[in-house]
Amino acid sequence: MEKIDAKDKRILEILQQDANTTIEWIAAKLRLTKSPVYERIKRLNKTGIIKKYVAVVAPEKIESAMVVFCSVSLDSQKLETIKLFGASVEKIPEVTECYLMGGSYDFLLKVLVKDLEAYHEFSSGKLAALPNVSQISSTFVLNEVKRSTVVPIF
Repeated sequence: MEKIDAKDKRILEILQQDANTTIEWIAAKLRLTKSPVYERIKRLNKTGIIKKYVAVVAPEKIESAMVVFCSVSLDSQKLETIKLFGASVEKIPEVTECYLMGGSYDFLLKVLVKDLEAYHEFSSGKLAALPNVSQISSTFVLNEVKRSTVVPIF
């Protein structure tokens, strides 16, 4: 694991709040010159600590979006089956997050769809059609209380 110091952590905190923050602004905040800040960011990118830069879109501003959490059980917990399911889910654009779980279900998926009809088409036509899916349990989001892309830096 790559070692990061307090200045690296501060840079990560700043960039997570706004990836468009200028090197000049970060340098001023950290009381450094631009060159060391630039080199630190370059290293954080190169080592994969910073995976990528993205624009966070508010789904409700684009079109009405319904968020559904799907708990999925597979008919087998063999490693090959789990990998096949994960690879299949990666190709489905409605699935925005997918986690392998321990407990009652094998996977937890966060799904964004336009409406209930679109969810029915997704769950019956795409998700249930994947190999080895034995059970799907859906929970519908009524109101989003908090959403964050920020990873706490300890």
